[in-house]
Amino acid sequence: MKDHMRLQSTNWQTVGGWVARVLRMDFSVFEEIRSEPAATLAAVVVVLVAGVFAGSGSWLWALQHSEFRGIDGGEVFLKSLVLGSLVQTAVWLLWVYLVYQVLARGYGAQMDFAELVRTMGFAFVPVAFSILIAITNLAVPFGLLSFGITLLYTNIAIQQVAGTEVRETTLANLTGFGAFLIVMGVFANIAEVGTFGGIAPGVLFFSLDL
Repeated sequence: MKDHMRLQSTNWQTVGGWVARVLRMDFSVFEEIRSEPAATLAAVVVVLVAGVFAGSGSWLWALQHSEFRGIDGGEVFLKSLVLGSLVQTAVWLLWVYLVYQVLARGYGAQMDFAELVRTMGFAFVPVAFSILIAITNLAVPFGLLSFGITLLYTNIAIQQVAGTEVRETTLANLTGFGAFLIVMGVFANIAEVGTFGGIAPGVLFFSLDL
């Protein structure tokens, strides 16, 4: 039992090390993650945790604006932080799947889908910076910046797996990212808290009829 617990601890220490290297822009880590099958689940967890951070940002934003009609901090906590982070993780898989389909079918790239999940999952780490939308006057800039960095990181991660050119990689990535934004935009308009936002974390929480 102790050996098993020690192994689990070591594994999560490794995951923490990978996240730290991603944040330091040590992109050689993607090659290491790609070749580690056990990192698949960890990558999905990273996406979920990044969503929780983003949802925390929108929740903290809501707490500061409780005077607005229809804004309830508890409701935002449930819909943005809890449900929103879960939904975002599922929709993120659509993003990865579309990248895979465009590169495999459109450009004949040879790659493993699980490797793409692993590398793109860890490339999603910058979304966690969306917690900074709690700084209300800079909510939108911080939210957009976090996704802008993520888009660049995922481009690099995809190239590590698929070995495609920048143009092909970018087209595939924008296709997946565009679908991700559209679907999350739909969820932002579902079960809205007042007229501010729905089931989505971070900057994606805000609906278009804000």
